[in-house]
Amino acid sequence: MSMYPHRSLPQNGARLNELLDQIRAEFDNQVRMNESYEQQIQQQVQEAQLIREKVYQLEQTHMNIKAKYEEEMVLLRRQLDAARAGGAPQPAIAGTPQHGGPSAGPPPPSIGMGNNLFSGIMTGQGGQGGGLPPQPTPQDQAPPGPQHQMAQPPPGLQGPPPPPPPPSQQPPFQQQYQVGPVPNGFPGQPPQSTASPGPGKRGIGRPPAGPATPQINTPMPYAGPGASPQVANHPTPDHRPMPPHPGPMVNNALGDLDVERLPAHVKKTRDDWFVIFNQHVPRMLDVDLVHTLNHESVVCCVRFSHDGKYVATGCNRSAQIYDVNTGEKVCVLQDENVDVTGDLYIRSVCFSPDGKYLATGAEDKLIRVWDIASRTIRNTFAGHEQDIYSLDFARDGRTIASGSGDRTVRLWDIEAGTNLLVLSIEDGVTTVAISPDTKYVAAGSLDKSVRVWDIHQGYLLERLEGPEGHKDSVYSVAFSPNGKDLVSGSLDKTIKMWELSTPRGAQNPGPKGGRCVKTFEGHRDFVLSVALTPDANWVMSGSKDRGVQFWDPRTGFTQLMLQGHKNSVISVAPSPIGSYFATGSGDMRARIWSYRSIS
Repeated sequence: MSMYPHRSLPQNGARLNELLDQIRAEFDNQVRMNESYEQQIQQQVQEAQLIREKVYQLEQTHMNIKAKYEEEMVLLRRQLDAARAGGAPQPAIAGTPQHGGPSAGPPPPSIGMGNNLFSGIMTGQGGQGGGLPPQPTPQDQAPPGPQHQMAQPPPGLQGPPPPPPPPSQQPPFQQQYQVGPVPNGFPGQPPQSTASPGPGKRGIGRPPAGPATPQINTPMPYAGPGASPQVANHPTPDHRPMPPHPGPMVNNALGDLDVERLPAHVKKTRDDWFVIFNQHVPRMLDVDLVHTLNHESVVCCVRFSHDGKYVATGCNRSAQIYDVNTGEKVCVLQDENVDVTGDLYIRSVCFSPDGKYLATGAEDKLIRVWDIASRTIRNTFAGHEQDIYSLDFARDGRTIASGSGDRTVRLWDIEAGTNLLVLSIEDGVTTVAISPDTKYVAAGSLDKSVRVWDIHQGYLLERLEGPEGHKDSVYSVAFSPNGKDLVSGSLDKTIKMWELSTPRGAQNPGPKGGRCVKTFEGHRDFVLSVALTPDANWVMSGSKDRGVQFWDPRTGFTQLMLQGHKNSVISVAPSPIGSYFATGSGDMRARIWSYRSIS
């Protein structure tokens, strides 16, 4: 008789099979339940998506209605003021806004993140979804409709905006500017449409997207020493008062003057440009046109080489370099490996200090550093998650700063081919500048602030904002030649000069406020670009009002206004050696000008 219970094995095997069947049944049941849960989750996600789309549509409708009401209120206020003054009601004229108060005229266009960052700036339409540079409109095309503010969809829901109505259904243009007769054929017409076609694929020749007012401004905290902490608005200390007016009235709003009615000694007119000099201050400058550089698309940016011999321009798909003396095109830099369909606008260009390289930033989120002599790409830097809007080359010849709609400023080393530093803020970065001593980098943002960091340690040193700060998105910043002052231009139609208060050599200082020492008011529309002449005697600005103005930084008064383009002046740049400056515009032209002292 065996001691092993062989007869019990079949019973154990049956039990094991039974347990396996139960496990299999339970597993199948769980699979069915998971499938059911996944279906429910997918259904809820779709419902949430529909709700977000509905909310977005409601926001768009609300902003359109609000914009219409604000336009009507501005018109009624002006008519009421005119009636109280005893005169006939006047049409709405966008004059100089009072500092610190709401801007007259329609609100600025809305700006979303990323590809929608520069949404219709030049036209103020803002609802077509993206476009720093303006759209060139043929001279015989009907003018655009009224300017409306339109909300952008929340992040992750960048759906295409509703198509604009056909021209036959668009309401008539509501004139913002007082347009009088203009001499010598210079167009006395409303500003041309500069809207961007939207965040999707554009047809060839259409302009790129550009900034407006963000709809989603929820602060996003970032860790690390380079982060931008939440600094409460605070008064800027010791704001320096303006000096007394040199005459009975100093009018910086030269754009409101009718050039035909001005005496000959306060104007200079030529075939397709003119200058108005401020008759209330001593005349100290004269301006002349040197070269007109025609392009096949919007000119997004202009920049001189450090020796002043060349000027580079950025446009659709290429950067171009011109000889300043002759006006001849000497070089075209275009990446032939890029998809030829659609547009690829070069938003920013800058020369290396030795003039051997040209850095370009584009809509495809890449920075390319070109070897000019060989027409080849030396470096390609990837890392930004949205369009690149601004670049600056440091005087050390190897560091590049870049600003993007992805809410970051990044520093790059062209010798090592690496990303040195990432500085994150709460909103899209529209402009960057590196100080002459290569110690600091400044950035302007959609959140109305200007920030200054220590390049080597990544610490935030200054945050320029508050009651004396800008009231709308900052589009341009530039250091003074001494590196101690900074100028900024904004959608609030003003330029501000800041005195930096950061103690040099301080160890890990907290962000300070700096102080606004001058506010320059006089442009009739968004200020898109600012710069200082190399001798620091003049602040230059370019605007959506098509004008370029020279300002005296000591008094805050404008010296002159140049009207030399048929569309927004997107970029202004002085020559580092003086005597020349360049302008880039939505009229598909860049121009080189000369200026000289007559005092």
